[in-house]
Amino acid sequence: MSKSASLDLISTGPAKGRNARPFAERQSPAAHPRSLLDDLSPGDARESLLAVHELLRTELPATRLRVYEAGGGSTCFLPLDMLQRAEVTAVDIDAEQLRNNEYAQEGILGDIQTYRFNPDSFDLVICYNVIEHVRDVEAALIGFFESIKRGGLILVGAPNPKSLSGVVTKYTPHWFHVWFYRYVIGNSLAGQPGQPPFPTYFHPMVTPSKLEAFAEEYGLEVIYRKEYESPRFPEMRARTPLFAATLDIFAVAINALLPRGADVRHGDYHIIIRRR
Repeated sequence: MSKSASLDLISTGPAKGRNARPFAERQSPAAHPRSLLDDLSPGDARESLLAVHELLRTELPATRLRVYEAGGGSTCFLPLDMLQRAEVTAVDIDAEQLRNNEYAQEGILGDIQTYRFNPDSFDLVICYNVIEHVRDVEAALIGFFESIKRGGLILVGAPNPKSLSGVVTKYTPHWFHVWFYRYVIGNSLAGQPGQPPFPTYFHPMVTPSKLEAFAEEYGLEVIYRKEYESPRFPEMRARTPLFAATLDIFAVAINALLPRGADVRHGDYHIIIRRR
C-alpha cells in the first residue's frame, strides 16, 4: 500500500472498540492504477464481473459505503464510480500487499481468519482470490458475517477446486505454480514478495455449493452465483495457442464424461451473499 495521501497508516491494533478513521481524500478513480476490469479479456469472466458490478449498484445504498476488503492488494474490485464514495479498509497478513494498495483509506496488518470488527460495521465485504489461500475458511466467513450490516453484501470471487485448473493447482507443488505464472502467463515477477501465485490450500468450503450452504446455515442468502471459464484460458490462447489448444481438447474429452452442461474449464466463480 503506497504511503501517499490515499493512506498514511497501517494499523495492527484490534478493531473492536476502535473508532474508524475519518473519510480521507485520495486520488481520483480516473487515476487509479489498476482495476480488475482492465485485466480481463472479453469473455465469461468479464461478463460476470460486469453483472456483479450492476448488482452492487442496485443492492447497495447510493451513499457513502463502508467496505471491508479481506486481502488487500493493488487491484480494485469495485466499480470505479462506487470507489469514489467508498471508505475501504483492507486487511492482509502481508505488509507488501498492503503497500501495493493505493485506494484503501486504512490498511490493517492482520489475519482475516482471526481479525474481528465490531458488528454491523460494513455495507460490503470483498474477498476476491483470497479464500483459496486460507486454511480456516469457516473462521474467515464467520468474521465476514458478523461484520456486515443488515442488507449488506459479501462478494466472494475464487477458483473452483473441482475445475481442471483447480485440480491441477491443488495437486501440484507451489514451484510449478510459479513456473506457470512466469512462462505460460508471462508474469516475470511471479513468486517475488507481494506477487502471485501465493500458496493455495483449497479448504473444502471454497467449493461453491458448500460455501452457499454454509451461508444459508447462518441465515444469509445467496443472490448471485456464476461459475465461468477461468480468464487463464483466454490468456493462454493468446500467448501459447498450441498449449491452450491441447488443454481445450483435453477439457472437451473430460466434459464428454460429465453431466450435460458441465465444463471443467469453468475454473472460477462469483458469489454474492446478502445478510437478511
